[in-house]
Amino acid sequence: MASPTDARSFSNISATTAAFTLKGGTYMVAAVATFSAGSVELQALGPDGSTWLSAPTPLKLTAAGTITGQLPPGQYRFTITATAVFCSVAGIPVS
Repeated sequence: MASPTDARSFSNISATTAAFTLKGGTYMVAAVATFSAGSVELQALGPDGSTWLSAPTPLKLTAAGTITGQLPPGQYRFTITATAVFCSVAGIPVS
């Protein structure tokens, strides 16, 4: 289950991040960037252990904002095609 400490944030990046682990649950993705025609997307590592996949409802932003979604436990990364990106993913606790 997601918790407030189940989070990752990145500051002033312009390249795809390294993989990181999320425990699964409900998450909010937030991003601020110079988007132009770019985007910031949270992707999951596929079952083959090498292919990165979009979520069924892509957690992808093309303008500053937030989006929420349900994620299973696993390895994730932010795929970045924007510049000067500040982004985060944070678990939303269920009470």
